Amino acid sequence: MKTKIIQKANDMFLNLGFKSVTMDDLAFEMGISKKTIYTHFQNKTKLVAETMDYLFENICAGIDTIIAEQHEPIKELFMIKAFVMQNLKNEKTAPQYQLQKYYPKIYEGLKCRQFDVMQDTVCENIKRGIEKNIYRTDIDISTIARLYFIGINAIKDQELFPMEQFPVSKLMKDYLAYHVRGIATEKGHTLLEHILKES
Repeated sequence: MKTKIIQKANDMFLNLGFKSVTMDDLAFEMGISKKTIYTHFQNKTKLVAETMDYLFENICAGIDTIIAEQHEPIKELFMIKAFVMQNLKNEKTAPQYQLQKYYPKIYEGLKCRQFDVMQDTVCENIKRGIEKNIYRTDIDISTIARLYFIGINAIKDQELFPMEQFPVSKLMKDYLAYHVRGIATEKGHTLLEHILKES
C-alpha cells in the first residue's frame, strides 16, 4: 500500500503541484481513508520527501539505461532530456521551483544528490564526446559539468523564466543546444543541427 500511495502522490504532485494536493485529496483519489495514509507517513512533508526519493531513483535508473545503450553523446543528452521531461510530466507545475519554495530542506537534499549524479553523467558524456571528436579537446570537463548543472537549475526558476513566456520543453531544448554549441567541434555542430531538425 505504501508504494501505491507514493506512486499516486507522485502523479498528483507533478500534475497539480505540491501545495495544491492535500492528504484529503490523495485519500479521495485512492479511495482510502486519510488514516491509512498516516499509517505510512507521519505528515505531508514525510510523504513529499519519500515521493521525491521515489521519483529521483526512477529517473536515475532510466538515465543509467539510456547511458548503457551507448548512443552518440549529443543524442544521449537529448534522449535523457526527453526521458526526464516525461517523468516530470513536462514540468507543467514547475516541481523544482515549488519544492524549493514550500519544502526547502527536501529541495536542498535533492539538489545535492542531483549534483552528484549529473556530474558523473555529464563528465562521462563529455569524455566520450572528446574521444569521438564531437567535443573540443581544450575544455575543462569539470568546469563545464558544473556550469551545465548551474544552468539546468537556473532555467527552472519561475521568476527568471516564467512558463507563460518560456515554455519548458522549448527552453530545455534551447539550453541543450546552447550547451553543446559551446563545447562542440565542427563535427559536433553538424550532428547537433541534424538532431535539432528532427526534434
